[in-house]
Amino acid sequence: MRLLKVATCNLNQWAMDFECNMKNIKASIVQAKAAGAVIRLGPELEVTGYGCEDHFLELDTVTHAWECLKELLLGDWTNGILCSIGMPVIKGAERYNCQVFCMNKRIIMIRPKMCLANDGNYRELRWFTAWKQRGDLEEFHLPIEVSEALSQETVPFGYGYIQFIDTAVAAEVCEELFSPVPPHAELALNGVEVFMNASGSHHQLRKLDIRLNAFMGATHARGGVYMYSNQQGCDGGRLYYDGCACIVVNGDVVAQGSQFSLKDVEVITSQVDLDAVASLRGSISSFQEQASCKVKVSSVYVPCKLTQSFNLKMTLSSPKKIMYHSPQEEIAFGPACWLWDYLRRSGASGFLLPLSGGADSSSVAAIVGCMCQLVVKEIANGDEQVKTDARRIGNYTNGEFPTDSKEFAKRIFYTVFMGSENSSEATKMRAKQLADEIGAWHLDVCIDGVVSAVLTLFQTVTGMRPRYKVDGGSNVENLGLQNIQARMRMVLAFMLASLLPWVHSKPGFYLVLGSSNVDEGLRGYLTKYDCSSADINPIGSISKQDLRLFLRWAATNLGYQSLADIEAAPPTAELEPIRSDYSQLDEVDMGMTYEELSVYGRMRKIFRCGPVSMFKNLCYKWGTKLSPAEVAEKVKYFFKYYSINRHKMTVLTPSYHAESYSPEDNRFDLRQFLYNSKWPYQFKKIDEIVDGLNGDSVAFQGEESSSGKEVGVVAANSGDPSAGL
Repeated sequence: MRLLKVATCNLNQWAMDFECNMKNIKASIVQAKAAGAVIRLGPELEVTGYGCEDHFLELDTVTHAWECLKELLLGDWTNGILCSIGMPVIKGAERYNCQVFCMNKRIIMIRPKMCLANDGNYRELRWFTAWKQRGDLEEFHLPIEVSEALSQETVPFGYGYIQFIDTAVAAEVCEELFSPVPPHAELALNGVEVFMNASGSHHQLRKLDIRLNAFMGATHARGGVYMYSNQQGCDGGRLYYDGCACIVVNGDVVAQGSQFSLKDVEVITSQVDLDAVASLRGSISSFQEQASCKVKVSSVYVPCKLTQSFNLKMTLSSPKKIMYHSPQEEIAFGPACWLWDYLRRSGASGFLLPLSGGADSSSVAAIVGCMCQLVVKEIANGDEQVKTDARRIGNYTNGEFPTDSKEFAKRIFYTVFMGSENSSEATKMRAKQLADEIGAWHLDVCIDGVVSAVLTLFQTVTGMRPRYKVDGGSNVENLGLQNIQARMRMVLAFMLASLLPWVHSKPGFYLVLGSSNVDEGLRGYLTKYDCSSADINPIGSISKQDLRLFLRWAATNLGYQSLADIEAAPPTAELEPIRSDYSQLDEVDMGMTYEELSVYGRMRKIFRCGPVSMFKNLCYKWGTKLSPAEVAEKVKYFFKYYSINRHKMTVLTPSYHAESYSPEDNRFDLRQFLYNSKWPYQFKKIDEIVDGLNGDSVAFQGEESSSGKEVGVVAANSGDPSAGL
């Protein structure tokens, strides 16, 4: 047997906070060494934090990274352990995203990333160059300050692996695993047994199994130990890096870290037998044949032994059952952890939420309640950092700290029901009941006086007073009256967030939480600068359908029973008067259902459909219930209002990213915001196709039409919440 103890980790790094990041890196190395590990893997760009974005273009960022690495190497952190440290490196005129391998106070090798993530939320090609040389390793001259301090002038740089006396180790950085020809295949043929994947991978609903299947697949057919490390937490932006550091041996997961956690540092270790890797490879004939004619990869030899012989005092790690959270749990824990990081790092003293009693704002309230529960639980488990942050934010004195989530919520969470003459008693009572269940400090504010004052001012200026549509007003008047209410609520929310702490003799300020969902953003079913405008929004990239599932789950699992009634109520903005023959409903207002919106969103973003392609695919998807002409009208209606309202996405509140069809304009879904909403060319093409069909419908065979089968990949997957991962 060749027994090897390895360690990988989840680190809660903060972009550009080098002191915070170094503290976490050092703590992870200490824990790894204490566990007896001889290899320690950290996340991608862990020294700087992954989310530095254009700060990577500053020479200071690279310089500070070298200063931090020098500090590590001058101490005893790397003694007796191989450490893979992620940081940016400039070689010549190019900037690279690198893993720096260090051991015994020396830099052994620098491995630049070869495949850069450059889609969706990722823009690595904006800041880094991909390493394209697959030949011999090159000589890299260390910065003079580092060279003098370490008495080391150069280090091998490029694509290769490290050959120890008893095994071989190599890096495969994040995106490289998912490339068409991943490096691990070639490296395995060259005898590499341990693969180290440093990553900066963000959370997305239903995504984790895609990632884990890739790790297992990398070693299932060719053998190996696959280590994965990731950031965990909010490092200063819209993304939540969801950890789940793991270790895989020959396709089996033998260690798995948490996906969602308030911990700053989580280290997982495994004791593995490398002979199991050699045995599997020796049993696969095709592996042997391909290895015999492999393309040789350069290596660095280190005359050091990492493994130990057979020893009954050293137990071996066994395959574990993989832990997957349900989508409802992901919605609860991911945004809750993201909110906690944002709260403790922003200097704020709490949150304020306009709570209408509807599904969206109630979902946000439940997520804050979940955050409070996680904080109390983590303190009970002995996390001193969480306790310190909670005592400061909650303004505890005399050594006190949170022991009850409702008591903690009372200190850090304001909810405000801002009712009007159009609000129902039912939503008012639901908001109050939910706030009580969570423990929030709840206010009931009537905004009729403010709205009336604005309308009186308008009448004084213009001599006219608008009326609602149900009272004989025009659509313009009706919309204007709704927008006044919505925008007054935004103004009041920010005023209360800034002044209520002062009223209650509390320090600091409160962050205003938004509560618009991804479907409303896509359709533009929100008022610009209403309560969708806030400091941050934990559900802005979550669909209405998923939120309703979450509400049902949270009613039982978080203990907020009023959520069941809130979920069952029909969605309504309550911005128009309620009459015996009229009640405002969201889906009626929008002219489409939330289910249809999700389909449009996936086709538009994930499957890259313009109006014509969407029409053609929906003819298959909806062909059993709608004629091509009816499908055409639906598609044109969606694109009309999507394009009219696209400008609203430019001021969308920064939202937790969770859904692959998010229309978020600032980072993820990059498109113009001024459209010709008539889409004359595209809509004409659709009309021509409809006319050419002469009333024909899709020719389904047998029972396929009723079951929705045989409609093509795009149409079939447009209804799948897992599409686009």
